[in-house]
Amino acid sequence: MMVEENLDEYFMSEAIKEAKKAEELMEVPIGAVLVMEDRIISRAYNLREREQNAVAHAELIAIEQACREIGSWRLEDATLYVTLEPCPMCSGAIILSRVKRVVYGASDPKGGCAGTLMNLLQDDRFNHQSEVTKGVLESECGQLLSDFFRGLRERKKLEKQRRNEKGIIDLQ
Repeated sequence: MMVEENLDEYFMSEAIKEAKKAEELMEVPIGAVLVMEDRIISRAYNLREREQNAVAHAELIAIEQACREIGSWRLEDATLYVTLEPCPMCSGAIILSRVKRVVYGASDPKGGCAGTLMNLLQDDRFNHQSEVTKGVLESECGQLLSDFFRGLRERKKLEKQRRNEKGIIDLQ
């Protein structure tokens, strides 16, 4: 049996593989895996753009798949590994599905609700709290996002230059 730190890194590397699948689809590269008894029971990545669905976050998809897999909405013995700190919506789903533990890679200064902007996952006013471990493979997770958004900005800049060269007026 691997020690917990090595297990966390192993499962986070699996979440990173999911994030890379999102990136291939030009989705924000966020991936998640949900683990029970040291076994991955669901895998997911962001699909918001492809599905044009605001709630198609990696965490929600992974939770939904896991509930189907085990035949219960209660994920009391589960650990969710996600490459980016959960947002308010995903944190709510984590609480409602009773996920025991959340492990995330990169912090989210604009939407993180597992300790950065607020900590919904450990607020004792709710009937469930999750253990939180942050910063697992943080640099790899953060680099995926940085590279993606840098590339997106570069593509938009090139697109704008091409429109200007063709004499198309940009009204933005």
